[in-house]
Amino acid sequence: MSRCRLIAAALFLSASAASAQAPAEPARVRWERQCQIRKDKFDKILPRAMRENGVDMWIVMQKENQFDPMYEDLGRGYVGSVGYYIFTDRGGDRIERAAIGVSGYLLEQCKVYDIVRGFAPLKAFIAERNPKKIALNMSEEVGAADGLSKTSYDRLVKEIGPEFASRVVSAEKVVSDYRSGFTASQMVALGEAGEISRRIAERALSNEVITPGVTTLEDVAWWMMDQLQQRALGSSFDMPSVYITGPKGIEATSTDRIIQRGDLLIIDWGVGYLNVWTDVKRMAYVLKPGETAVPKGIQTAFDNALKVRDVIRRTIRPGPTAGDMVEQLKTEIVKSGFRMQGAFNEVTNDNQVEVMFGCHSVGDRGHGAGPSIAWFNPRQMTFAIKPYNPFSIELFAWTPNPDWGGAKVRIPLEDDAIVTERGVEWLYPVNQRVWLIK
Repeated sequence: MSRCRLIAAALFLSASAASAQAPAEPARVRWERQCQIRKDKFDKILPRAMRENGVDMWIVMQKENQFDPMYEDLGRGYVGSVGYYIFTDRGGDRIERAAIGVSGYLLEQCKVYDIVRGFAPLKAFIAERNPKKIALNMSEEVGAADGLSKTSYDRLVKEIGPEFASRVVSAEKVVSDYRSGFTASQMVALGEAGEISRRIAERALSNEVITPGVTTLEDVAWWMMDQLQQRALGSSFDMPSVYITGPKGIEATSTDRIIQRGDLLIIDWGVGYLNVWTDVKRMAYVLKPGETAVPKGIQTAFDNALKVRDVIRRTIRPGPTAGDMVEQLKTEIVKSGFRMQGAFNEVTNDNQVEVMFGCHSVGDRGHGAGPSIAWFNPRQMTFAIKPYNPFSIELFAWTPNPDWGGAKVRIPLEDDAIVTERGVEWLYPVNQRVWLIK
């Protein structure tokens, strides 16, 4: 069986087994799963991330109580004052891994580091390996690759001396490639997190949680936060965005606004599980007295959004840069009869369906560090799309609605996927309908 088929089978099984009741595994099981992900990433992703970017040493510095964004990814550990994760390409099929000044039972028991030392002179350690390029986590735009503070940088370069300091480069692309290069074990975890995300959102948009005329947007958001707390899950974006969209656009978000009949409700949120993070939207219509279905104008708008999503799904492929893919998508969307919106959320008063998309990197965070097919990540638009990069397939479509006097219905769709050699492959059942609240 091919690697792609094995991955697809694993994702199907994981999504089938997952539920909104997050896996009730003990803390040890979660640690074991994260440890397996780390082993796979160090073996399969790390060598390529360093070698394709011409880096033969990558240093991730930690200070006690001031951890780098890579702290969770690299195994955590106790840092008494200052510590370093150091990765060195010494040839062969793997990268040497060292934890200097970082220790602890869980870090050591995972057994992914070749060297774990409470202390070692950093300059001597580097001199023994004599790297040509030393990558440090510094980046003007990619936050996940910008964990080194000014004072930490000054301390580090002073310790290693001017000769090695002259070899320092940004680890921005190394971090991006490492974090966005997903292994099978990581894809399984992301599929489970996505399944949890969408099921909680779908329950939130039901009469289990909402009583029209009584429940507020804030009530729904807090209910969702309670679900995370009960399941020991993280939130990708803090408070979930629970909002109303109407003839004038977004009316209120997670406020004390009471949900009324005739409202069109949107949820935008994400779940953190096993150090993978989702970004998911769902929507619902609150039935008016006598109604049994979504009004025609809203349903037509939703159907148009589904058509746009299908264009995006069949167009995205690995190979080009994310910026080049932006242009390809625009071309295909226009060919399909839609118009690209000039500026986000600036709606034109005409009869055309307007579209905007922001298919950003996801998985290592709700907004990830990898290639991003989205205008709001200009630096990440320069990164090439690679097989097994995760993306949030996010789009917005505005359709004129006669029931709203011609004002346009804003329909957002967003679900998480992996881009393989075959294109976009979903990680769990994606949104196919507007949910109904009675």
